[in-house]
Amino acid sequence: MQKIEGRSLVSEFTIDDLKKAEGGRISLCACVHKLRRMSGFTFVLLRTGRYVIQSVYVPGLCEKTLQGVCEGAYVEITGDVKEEKRAAYGYEITLRDIEILSAPAAEYPLHVSDRVLGCTLDTNLAYRSVALRHPHERAVFRIQEGVVSGFREFMLAENFTEIHSPKICAAAAEGGANIFKLKYFGQDAVLAQSPQFYKQTCVAFFDRVFEIAPVYRAEKHNSTRHLNEYIGLDFEMGFIKDMTDVMQMETAMLRHVMEYLKKNYSHEIEMLGADIPEIGEIPAVTFFEALDILGKERNQFDLDPMDEVKLCEYAKAEYGCELIFVTKFPGQKRPFYAMDTPEDPKLAESFDLLFRGLEITTGGQRIHDYDMQLKKLERYGIEPEELESYLSIHKYGMPPHGGLGIGLERLVMKLLGLENIRQASLFPRDMHHLIP
Repeated sequence: MQKIEGRSLVSEFTIDDLKKAEGGRISLCACVHKLRRMSGFTFVLLRTGRYVIQSVYVPGLCEKTLQGVCEGAYVEITGDVKEEKRAAYGYEITLRDIEILSAPAAEYPLHVSDRVLGCTLDTNLAYRSVALRHPHERAVFRIQEGVVSGFREFMLAENFTEIHSPKICAAAAEGGANIFKLKYFGQDAVLAQSPQFYKQTCVAFFDRVFEIAPVYRAEKHNSTRHLNEYIGLDFEMGFIKDMTDVMQMETAMLRHVMEYLKKNYSHEIEMLGADIPEIGEIPAVTFFEALDILGKERNQFDLDPMDEVKLCEYAKAEYGCELIFVTKFPGQKRPFYAMDTPEDPKLAESFDLLFRGLEITTGGQRIHDYDMQLKKLERYGIEPEELESYLSIHKYGMPPHGGLGIGLERLVMKLLGLENIRQASLFPRDMHHLIP
């Protein structure tokens, strides 16, 4: 406990703090999660930033009464810790003092202290700041934190440099109509669809880079799997042999992330009943092999949502794996920076990773040769002058390189078996939600 000008800096409470205090006294700050009045005493459930701790108020043992103490009040308590196997985490605090730090002006509009929040998604999002006080709701974002932390830990250990690229850009990385446009001091600008141009640029001087940041897509979707703002987990790496190097790096990274979650987030995994997969080797099929598996004719150029579901079912049945790579997509459905397949220029050295029936990753090898990139732009009907800044990285030399982008919310959604991607976004942004 540090002291600055006579004031205590209260650190985040942990279960280890409770264990260490057994047979002694502890002080902590928390929110009153629930009051359960019994004959002769009252259970006061205390919600900290991660846990709900059981305390008990007995008249005569506590210096103060429970007058003014209600659900949603923020308090500082002092009490005696004893082992109690019936309580959560096996310990209970007998209150000796309770001080109200802040009292709510109104009752919660949702049943925050119930085992299940029990409201529709629309109601949840309308009262998001209250809904997220429910232990299960906020646990989703602890898991999300764990995915990000595990991703960052792995990337740094593999000598990737973390970057922070601009989100206000002059040109769109993906092209198309799904761009949020804005005026930037009289100039036309867009919100970044991807850090693609910048992470490729950074490969020229860092070799390996990664970024964790928002990306923006102006798609008028109203589905369970799309957001207009989401968090991208991106990496780009130089000196690759081909796109399989990128796929192998992703496999190792996901393996690390899952182990990281098991090690550091067992509390949330148990609470949510999450099924964290064991990741060994991930099977891979080409796009046209995937169509053969699906029993479809080779006259389509992308996978639809039901295709993704069926391919994951196939991977589970044939390989015991809940993930599957689909590679070598038709080039016309892939971005202009995707490398053509040497054996068949109509295909791209590009892949998707599907997990539990949903695409969570798009990646591949990028074009590094200046002349090759110019020719592909011509094929796509894009004027080189529109991308002069981007093309400078090719003009002045680039190593063979590739990378990928993962949708954080999609990954968390599938890890936790959520029905709607909005449940994996703190404050989702879609066609109908701009507040809170």
